[in-house]
Amino acid sequence: MTMQSYTPSAADFAPAEKTGDIHGLSRPSLSYWEDAWRRLKRNPRAIASLWIVLFLLAFSILGPVVWRVDSSAQNLDQISRPPTLGAEAVLVQAGVRWDFPVDARVPQGPDAAWFEQATVPELPAPPNLRVVEAPNTWSVRLAWDAVPNAASYAVYRNSYEPTALNELGLPLGATLGGNELGFEDALDLSEGAYWYSVTASDGLTESAIFATVRADVELAVSIENALRRGYVSEADAPEAGDRITLGAHPLGTDYLGRDMLARLMHGAQTSLFIGIVAPLLYVLLGTAWGAIAGFAGGRTDAVLMRMADFVVALPFLLFMILFRVASGVEAGESGITAILVAMVVLLWPATARLVRGQILQIREEGYVQAAQLLGAKSNYLVLRHMIPNTLGVILVTLTFAIPTAIFTEAFLSFIGMGVAPPTPSWGSMCFEGLKSMLNAPHELLFPAMFISITVLAFNLLGDGLRDALDARMRSRE
Repeated sequence: MTMQSYTPSAADFAPAEKTGDIHGLSRPSLSYWEDAWRRLKRNPRAIASLWIVLFLLAFSILGPVVWRVDSSAQNLDQISRPPTLGAEAVLVQAGVRWDFPVDARVPQGPDAAWFEQATVPELPAPPNLRVVEAPNTWSVRLAWDAVPNAASYAVYRNSYEPTALNELGLPLGATLGGNELGFEDALDLSEGAYWYSVTASDGLTESAIFATVRADVELAVSIENALRRGYVSEADAPEAGDRITLGAHPLGTDYLGRDMLARLMHGAQTSLFIGIVAPLLYVLLGTAWGAIAGFAGGRTDAVLMRMADFVVALPFLLFMILFRVASGVEAGESGITAILVAMVVLLWPATARLVRGQILQIREEGYVQAAQLLGAKSNYLVLRHMIPNTLGVILVTLTFAIPTAIFTEAFLSFIGMGVAPPTPSWGSMCFEGLKSMLNAPHELLFPAMFISITVLAFNLLGDGLRDALDARMRSRE
C-alpha cells in the first residue's frame, strides 16, 4: 500500500464562512432569579393571584384616597341598606307627634256597661283598617273604625300576608283604650311591603278575628339629616314630602348606617398590616434563629432547637389572652399590638426548623468550605453564601405565612379577642355581620369574600413561587 503525501495550501487555513446565526443555536444564559420569573409567568394561577394581591394592596392604600367617605360616620336613616348607586328617598319632618283618631263616644273605664257583662260575644275585626298618609321608614300610621264593646286593640306586623291567627307576626303593642282608633309604627322599619293586622279585645280575651292591611314602605330621610349631610341645602327650602337622591353605597351599609366600601378599605389596612408585618417579623426571627443553629451545630444547635420545641408546645390562644392582659388591653379595645407580639413570639419555630435544615445542607457544599479555607468569617459565610441560597425557601415560607396570619387575625377578631369595633378589620366586620345575616346578608358576605379571596390568592401565589424557585425544576425543562 502506497502512502501519498499531502502538502497543505494557504486555502486550507482560510477562516470558515458563517452560514447562519451561530449564536441562535446556543441557549441564552439566565440567572437563577430570571429563570424563576420565566417559570412563574408560565403559571397562570400564580400570575392571576399576583394581580389579585396587587389589587388588594392598591385597594387598601389608594382606595381611601379615591373613595373619600368616612368609614366611621353613622347614618341611622340608611341602616343595613343593600348595595345602591344612589337611592331615592322622601323627606320627613322628624319629631312630629301624630294625633291618632279617638272616638269620644266609646265608653271607657270600669263603669262602662259592657264591662259589667259576664260574657261578651267574640268581637269582630276592626272595620275599615287603613294606612294613613304615605308609609315610610320613619313611621307607618294606621287607623280603623271602632268595634262596639272593645276595650283595646292589638296591632301586629309581618313580612307576608297572614292567613291564620298564629301568622300575625310581631306584636307591636296595644292601645290604651277602646276609644283609640289609631297606631303609629316606628320600630325598625326598612323598605318593602308589610302586612299589619289589628284585633279587638274585650278587656279579658283577645278576639281571634283580625283585619289586615298592606303597607308599601319607602325610604325616608329627615330634613335635618338631609341638610347636615348635604343632600339638600337651605336654599332649596326643603319640605316634608320632597323627593331627593341619596349618596351612592356600592356595597351597601351596615347595621349602623356606615358605608361598607369605606369600612372594607380601612379594614383591609388593618388585616393586611397584621397579615404582612407579623409574618415578616417572625419569619426574620426564625431565619436568624435557624441560621445560627444550623451553622454553629453541636451543643448550640441542640440548645436553640430545644427552645424552639418549647415555644411550639405553647398554646397560642391562651398566650394571646395573656399578652392582651399584660399589655393592658381592656374589653372592647383593639389589641393590634398584642396580636403582633403573640404571632412574633409564638410562630417563628416553623421557619427556624426549615432554615436550619437548609443551612445544614449548604454548610457541606464545596464553595462554603473553600471560603472557609480562604479565611472567611462566620458572619460573612452566613450572610453572603448561606442565607442568599435559602432565600427562595424563605420567600415561599413568607408567602404561605401571610394568609395564615390574615386568617388568624380574622378568627381572633371574630371571637372578640382581636381588633374590636369601631376599628374596622375583615374579621370584626364578619362578627358584626353575623348579627344581621338573615336580613342583610351583604354585611357578612363582603368581608368574608375578601378574606377568602386574599387567603386563596396568597396560597396560590406561594404554590407558584415554590415551583418557580425550585432549582430541580430547571433541570426538567
